[in-house]
Amino acid sequence: MTQPDHPVLVADVGGTNTRVALARGHTVVAGSTRRFRNADHAGLGELLAAYLAQHRSIPARAAIALAGPVQGARGEMTNLGWTIDAASLAQDLGLGEIALLNDLQAQGHAVVHLPDTHLRRIRAGQPDAAGARLVIGLGTGVNAAPVYASGAGHIVPAAEAGHIHLPLRGAQDYRLADWLIQQRGFASVEDVLAGSGLERLYAFHAQEAHSGHCLDAGAIMAAMENGDALARAVGRHYVRLLAQVMADLALITLPTGGIYLIGGVARAFAPWLERFGFEAAFTDMGRFSDHVARFAVAIVEDDYAALTGCAAYLEAR
Repeated sequence: MTQPDHPVLVADVGGTNTRVALARGHTVVAGSTRRFRNADHAGLGELLAAYLAQHRSIPARAAIALAGPVQGARGEMTNLGWTIDAASLAQDLGLGEIALLNDLQAQGHAVVHLPDTHLRRIRAGQPDAAGARLVIGLGTGVNAAPVYASGAGHIVPAAEAGHIHLPLRGAQDYRLADWLIQQRGFASVEDVLAGSGLERLYAFHAQEAHSGHCLDAGAIMAAMENGDALARAVGRHYVRLLAQVMADLALITLPTGGIYLIGGVARAFAPWLERFGFEAAFTDMGRFSDHVARFAVAIVEDDYAALTGCAAYLEAR
C-alpha cells in the first residue's frame, strides 16, 4: 500500500494525448499535471522520461491507464503502434514498479473518490454508498464495468461490454439491426452508442427519410441544437437505446452505489437526456421498473479522473 507522503507517478494514455501527474494517496498533487501530444513522441517511455526530467526525484511506483487492451503487465495502443511492457518501462525509467490498467478500470477506481463538484447528477435514485457501482464509457468506443468494494480498495474487472447485442424494441429497431448487420456484420451496442455509432444512427435515419446527406458527430450535435428535425429524431433514438442498455447492465450488476457515465459523447448528451426521455426509457422495465428506479445516475465531468483512479489503485495495493 502506498504511503500518503510518498508521491507516485500516474498517467492516462489516450489516443491523441497523454496526461501525467504526481499523486499522494488517492489525490493528484496540485500543479503537477501535464498534457503531452502523443504524436510528438516516439513512445510512452520517451514521453514519461520528458515529464520525469522536470522533477528532482523519481517516484518508486507508477500506475498507467491505457485506452486499449491490457493483459497483465503488457498493453497495446493500437492506434499509436505502441506496445507497453511494464517491467521494461520501469527499468528504463528507473521506477521500482509500474502497474497497467485499462482506462475504464482507472475510471472505476476513481468514481469512489470524486467530489460532487466533478459530477453532473442525472437522477437521484436511492444510492447506497457501500454498494457496487457501474461505470459506462461513451466515447470513441463503448465499454462498461462494475466496481466492487474489496478490502482497502476496489475491484474493477476488465470487460468488453460494448460488443454485446444492441437491445431491440419495435419495428424501427429491427430495421436498424438489419441495416447494421449489412454494414457491420453484427448489430452491437458500440455500433450505435460510440461517437462513430451516432454517425451510423444518423445515416440510418437519413436513409429512412430518403435524405442523401450524412453528418459527423459534431455536426449532428450542432444540428440538434439548431432544432433540425432529423437530428433530433436521431438524438431521441440514441437516448432511448442508451437508457435501455444502461437498464440491462444495471440489472446484471445491481449498482446500488450508482451508475457513472464517462467520455466525450456522454458529456455531449448530458443536456439532452431529460429532454429526450431518458427517465421514462430507463425505468421502462415492466415488473422490474421499480427496481431499476433505485439506481442513481451521474455523468463524470472531470477530464483527469483516470489519474485519480490510478492513484487510488496504487494506494490500495
